[in-house]
Amino acid sequence: MSARYPRDSWATRSEVFSCNGMAATSQPLATEAAVSVLREGGSAVDAAIAANAVLCVVEPTGAGLGGDLFAMVWDPAEKKLKGMNASGGAPGAAGRSWFEGKGYKAIPDKGALSVSVPGAVGGWYELHRQYGRLPMSRLLEPAVAYARDGFPVSEIIATEWAANAQRLADEPGFATTFLPAGRAPRKGERFRNPGLARLLAGMAQDGEQVFYQGPAARSMSETVQQAGGLLSEQDLAAYKPEWVEPLSVDFHGKTVWQLPPNGQGIAALQMLRLLEPWDLKKAGFGSPEHVHLLVEAKKLAFADRARYYADPSFAKVPAEELISKAYNDERRRLLDANKAVRDIPAGEPKLDGGDTVYLTTADSEGMMVSLIQSNYMGMGSGVVPVGLGFSLQNRGCLFSLEAGHPNVIAPGKRPFHTIMPGFVTRDGEPWLSFGVMGGAMQPQGQVQVLINLLAFGMNLQAAGDAPRIRHDGSPGPTGKSADENGGVVHLEPGFPEGTAEALNDRGHTVQIGHGHYGGFQAIAWNPVDRIWRGASEYRKDGQASGY
Repeated sequence: MSARYPRDSWATRSEVFSCNGMAATSQPLATEAAVSVLREGGSAVDAAIAANAVLCVVEPTGAGLGGDLFAMVWDPAEKKLKGMNASGGAPGAAGRSWFEGKGYKAIPDKGALSVSVPGAVGGWYELHRQYGRLPMSRLLEPAVAYARDGFPVSEIIATEWAANAQRLADEPGFATTFLPAGRAPRKGERFRNPGLARLLAGMAQDGEQVFYQGPAARSMSETVQQAGGLLSEQDLAAYKPEWVEPLSVDFHGKTVWQLPPNGQGIAALQMLRLLEPWDLKKAGFGSPEHVHLLVEAKKLAFADRARYYADPSFAKVPAEELISKAYNDERRRLLDANKAVRDIPAGEPKLDGGDTVYLTTADSEGMMVSLIQSNYMGMGSGVVPVGLGFSLQNRGCLFSLEAGHPNVIAPGKRPFHTIMPGFVTRDGEPWLSFGVMGGAMQPQGQVQVLINLLAFGMNLQAAGDAPRIRHDGSPGPTGKSADENGGVVHLEPGFPEGTAEALNDRGHTVQIGHGHYGGFQAIAWNPVDRIWRGASEYRKDGQASGY
């Protein structure tokens, strides 16, 4: 074993350090674009927009102009964390009665009926109005060039592209844009997207109205409606992102922040509250106690997630109560430290009161951005508006059609969302900007990274590279439970020998193997030495870099 990497480190490579600024993304071309913006004096927000735009070109399997965006920005001038919800709502014609009248029991997970209003572009421009330094024309320049001139497709993205092609090849416009050779591009092959290049160039020159109004909006609405969907030009023209207040809990001397619903971020906060009393450091990484307690806390949090998470503009969401110490002390009584619980009901708090890309950036003035963006399931609905070069998201399939459910579809309502940027402060100062991609894996993954850092003492790279746990089977956002048998605990290869057998003895169903365990990027700040520290894990094509 090399002396460079101790066996208990798990790190596949070194952490990255810099003095002036840093970016960590899931694709090297996006990281390079962000760092080049930082070198020119751009803010961390500028760098994040540039990186996200490049990812929309080079990683369409997780990002795209047809998707939504959530972000948290540490404002060093105000010493405050700001939240951005740039998710779009259901079309104005999309009510429960419409689907009921057509005989639908659930909203399809691909095609035109799964489309909701894309919010990411609106999010870029709102973030830029507040914190941008360089013009949008400069920030979109790398993305325009890669779309126009082409880029070599990286390895993991090529694999995911081929998987999406099998699922979406027959959707309107998909094959024409994304399968020009009759198949997905292979790793190392150059791919061009001239339609997307033209759209991005127009936005760079004339702003977000190029996307939400005029010919582009007309193409989106007409393509969707011709395929049987409901999106209209009026839905697009009316879109506005929203600034929101992040929520937090304390854990191991740090304050962990998440955005409120309609996202699922507070599930991570609730899991941390539930795990608070246990000495996980003493239990040890990968021990049966560590895995069991994490899975059982996840079951409790996800039962509440299924029952209460929704758009707070349409439903009472008891977010503060769900993450309160008193409520989780009560919920914890349902957790058996020695036995897997088969089925956990939602709690009764007081009512008053897929694939994704994650990136993080930091600049020389101390601004940090934690940003996550997604089409939802890989390349989304598969519906590609004529001439625009991107697939619209399929977030609409996350709505419930159950009467009275908080997440039931309604005109203009934002669906339950899985994407959640993470942030951690220490004594009122920024400490960590991080995220883990991957649908329901996101809160599970974020909690594991934090436990790795704060309980097990791993460094930033090792905390992301260490083998992960994923529990499947908890109730989903549509309210349908799949947990009657306690679900399945998936363990990535690398856990200690005997852990799986001990978990089986506690009543878990365990499977060991590779699969969907998310993708992690992070930047940490050392205020004493004024040094940035970055990491990007091996499960994605990305990297961290600074200057």
